[in-house]
Amino acid sequence: MSVEIITKQDLEKFKTELFNELKQLLSVQQTAPKAWLKNSDVRKLLNISLGTLHNLRTNGTLPFTKVGGTTFYRAEAVEKMLANGSSLS
Repeated sequence: MSVEIITKQDLEKFKTELFNELKQLLSVQQTAPKAWLKNSDVRKLLNISLGTLHNLRTNGTLPFTKVGGTTFYRAEAVEKMLANGSSLS
């Protein structure tokens, strides 16, 4: 049976490598886009008021789905609306 001695430098190197891998994993998870957005998400993204968002829903500019009392918007629909240059007022 062989004995290996672990030094403080070995532990520091292990810690650095571990933190780098964890950071990399977390950044991948955080950049995954949401498929569905809530009112607050869309308002922050577009920097618009709740009334303007309501108008976009009412006039059919921005399609939506209601589940219970919560309104959801497809992220791709919001991006498509912005790409087409639709008016936000």
